[in-house]
Amino acid sequence: MIEEIGIVKSVEGMTAVVAVAKKSACEGCTMGTCKPEEKSMEIEALNQAGAKAGQRVKVAIKSYTYMKGTMVVYGLPAVGLVAGAVAGKEFMSKIFPAADPDVLSAIFGFAACILSFVFVKIWARKAGTRADARPVVEEILN
Repeated sequence: MIEEIGIVKSVEGMTAVVAVAKKSACEGCTMGTCKPEEKSMEIEALNQAGAKAGQRVKVAIKSYTYMKGTMVVYGLPAVGLVAGAVAGKEFMSKIFPAADPDVLSAIFGFAACILSFVFVKIWARKAGTRADARPVVEEILN
């Protein structure tokens, strides 16, 4: 389990928004979903502990969920890029003999990478709605 300590900002139903301090890994992030000038980021978590706004809590994320997400988000586009480049050079150069195989390799590699990003976006939306894939507020700390 990956555990983070944070402060509950708000609660709506069974969901709590928890402000968690950024780690050093956040410094090089290029996703742009967080505000770099802020010292914390917000996590939406299931509020199983019944925490209220302002309380200090421990948030847990299943290691399996974290690793699976990492593999899909980073691994799938990389595999798509390589597979598309190989397919472009080996197979598409036979279909389009007048075209430069390296150009076909680049075109199909980037196209497959972009398609994989679309797939990752769809997968992330579906995974975010599943209760077993979400972070959980485990306990209220004093």
